[in-house]
Amino acid sequence: LPLLSLLLSLLSPGGSAGSSCPPRCVCASNLLSCSQANLSSVPLPLPRFTAVLDLSHNNVSRLRGDWAPVRLPHLHALLLSHNGLLFVSTEAFAHVPHLRHLDLSNNRLRTLDENLFSDLGELEVLLLYNNEISTVDRTAFENLGQLRKLYLGRNRIARFPLELLREGTRLPQLALLDLSANRLRSVPAGELQALPAWLRDRLYLHDNPLACDCPLFQLLARGRRRRLSAVLDFQKDLRCVLPGVPTPVGILALAGRQPLNCSEAREAVLEAHLGDSVTLGCDSRWQGGSRHWVTPAGDRVVGDSGGNGSAALLANGSLELRALRAEDAGTYACWVAGPAANETLYVELLVHNFTLHGPHDTLNTAYTTLVGCILSVVLVLIYLYLTPCRCCCGRTAAEKAPAPRDDSINSSVLSTTPNHAGGHAEPCPPLPAVGGGAGQNGRFKAGGAPPLPPQQGLKGHRKVSDPDSVSSVFSDTPIVV
Repeated sequence: LPLLSLLLSLLSPGGSAGSSCPPRCVCASNLLSCSQANLSSVPLPLPRFTAVLDLSHNNVSRLRGDWAPVRLPHLHALLLSHNGLLFVSTEAFAHVPHLRHLDLSNNRLRTLDENLFSDLGELEVLLLYNNEISTVDRTAFENLGQLRKLYLGRNRIARFPLELLREGTRLPQLALLDLSANRLRSVPAGELQALPAWLRDRLYLHDNPLACDCPLFQLLARGRRRRLSAVLDFQKDLRCVLPGVPTPVGILALAGRQPLNCSEAREAVLEAHLGDSVTLGCDSRWQGGSRHWVTPAGDRVVGDSGGNGSAALLANGSLELRALRAEDAGTYACWVAGPAANETLYVELLVHNFTLHGPHDTLNTAYTTLVGCILSVVLVLIYLYLTPCRCCCGRTAAEKAPAPRDDSINSSVLSTTPNHAGGHAEPCPPLPAVGGGAGQNGRFKAGGAPPLPPQQGLKGHRKVSDPDSVSSVFSDTPIVV
């Protein structure tokens, strides 16, 4: 009987020295509450069966690496709020690898050091609000692959590594990020807009001294139109600073306001070209849920189906369109059945009626213009240097010129000699001699005699625009009919 009593005492939670309830604490099953016990350090020893440890409202200013000298395999919640905590060791969580809820709020922490929480691979909720944090190392949240909620409101953060969200691999499960009431002066609005809507729905940025600009306005205007909670619930607290304005102004009131004069952007517009393949994203507030698309023609797409087999519903809810046609343009609707309500998203697709970088593209405009200019120059040079002189200079007195016809409409378009109202043509001016005699095409050969002067008073000279004279533009010898 004494042996049986000893065995029972060892197996019971409070029976052994390693499993006894610490002084000034209350133990209930696997819950250990030491709240408001005026403790300056973590009481030891801690029972190994502890699942929830509440140390809030004490005076534990430093959490060293040896606060839990033995492994606590069942601990999943640690509460350390309201302790005046100044320091947390990077080895503080080595013996609590299964922690899922960590509350460090309402303390005096100033920095989040490198790899501070890297031992907490199963952590889901991390509360750090209402501290004095001004520096956040981008590796502080390394290995937190299961983290879903991160509360950093009411601190002194001037820059948060938002690239952790953009990459999507550091915090893949994150669904809530509270950065409200900090010292952020700017945020990458374009990168935040590219985040999934279910994350933007829980991205809190209110009560920050943000600088006013139109991308920020458009980001929040889209959130209001989509009825995102982070925007709708804190519209009055979403304010920004305008240069020269002493008090912050509402970000959502910037529409049409000088000097920015911002305007809302359309929700989703995608441009493509004939023959392209595009993917229309279904950016819903609800993560998961059943989805289907409705095309501009009214066809319902629930799988690899479409009017011509060119539309397919992907596993992530996006719609893939292959070999675009002109009739594929229009407004597409994505229907999402969420856990609390349904949501409909619209994407406008513009299809340009020409291909882009295709194998059979025609000449582009710049190239065509260049070729046209070159051809024009070549034709002008041909006219200037290969066209024979069709004036009086090459005629002899024996040739009989036909009577002029001033009413002819067949005058040469290329002729630069104007028609005159008189009955004779003006004589060609004497061509200057360049060291030689007359040659073909109005040129002069070296060593020849100078050209003869024009004859005065010669009547009946044929005008250049005389339709009875037909000359080939590319021939040196005139053809006279």
